[in-house]
Amino acid sequence: MAGHPRTPALAIFMVAFLLPCSVSGCPEVCTCFDGEVNCMEHRLRFVPDNLPPNATTILLDYNRISALRNRTFVAQNALHHLSLRSNQLVSIHRQALAGLSQLQELDLSGNYLSLLLPETFLPVPSLRTLDLGNNRLLRLEAELVGAVPRLQSLSLQGNALTSIEPGFFENLPLLYSLKLGDNPWACSCAIQPLFQWLTDNTDKVPEVNAVSCKRPTYLSQRPIVALGNVSFARCQEPWLNSKDYAFFLLIGPSTFLTSICACVLAGSLAVARRRMMTMMAVAHRRPGTLARRAEHHRH
Repeated sequence: MAGHPRTPALAIFMVAFLLPCSVSGCPEVCTCFDGEVNCMEHRLRFVPDNLPPNATTILLDYNRISALRNRTFVAQNALHHLSLRSNQLVSIHRQALAGLSQLQELDLSGNYLSLLLPETFLPVPSLRTLDLGNNRLLRLEAELVGAVPRLQSLSLQGNALTSIEPGFFENLPLLYSLKLGDNPWACSCAIQPLFQWLTDNTDKVPEVNAVSCKRPTYLSQRPIVALGNVSFARCQEPWLNSKDYAFFLLIGPSTFLTSICACVLAGSLAVARRRMMTMMAVAHRRPGTLARRAEHHRH
């Protein structure tokens, strides 16, 4: 009987120990333990508002979240790992990741993203791993990854990419793993930056031979790395670009005609001036001539 009074205090202590995140604000649909917040498979349509500010990992996989709004994770400045795999994401606000300066891993795979704004990753300069696989991305601007110069692993497989912008890889000096398979690569001159990078970095691309052309038809399924430099011989930039040619075609002839007209006008003025001087000289000599003729007749 003497030990009975201690039982309520012990129970309260155990509850507080087993549910540490309840005090710091763990959403009811999530489980929180040791810095990890697990909110997977709850058919969530939005990111919960009351996520713990001390979370280091947040898992929101297999929900129905369609958009990341402005400053969604602004209170989670200790977050290292964020996963939104297999949701219904179609848009990410340019400041959705604001506050995540310590974020190192971001998984956005298995969504419906077709466009990412250049500013999307500016708030996450420490990012090391980025998974954008199995979305609907049509293009990736060089400025997009320029915001994450420490990126080491990038997954782009299963998108709608046809080429890579010049300068894209220059912005990723530490990249050692790149997944590119299952994209409809168009093997035209625009694919040359990707071809060159693959040629120099085959060890960084798992299954590099699976990164193949989709168009044109005669190159379908041919590995991009196997195209060879000769395939891009016709892609060398001409001495003049199309704008220069247009300038010369439009301005050149008009300048030439103007020059001819100016020369003709200058010649006409010179001839007219010479004639005028001749007439003046004749007129100057005429009075003396008439006087000599009159004197001759008197004699």
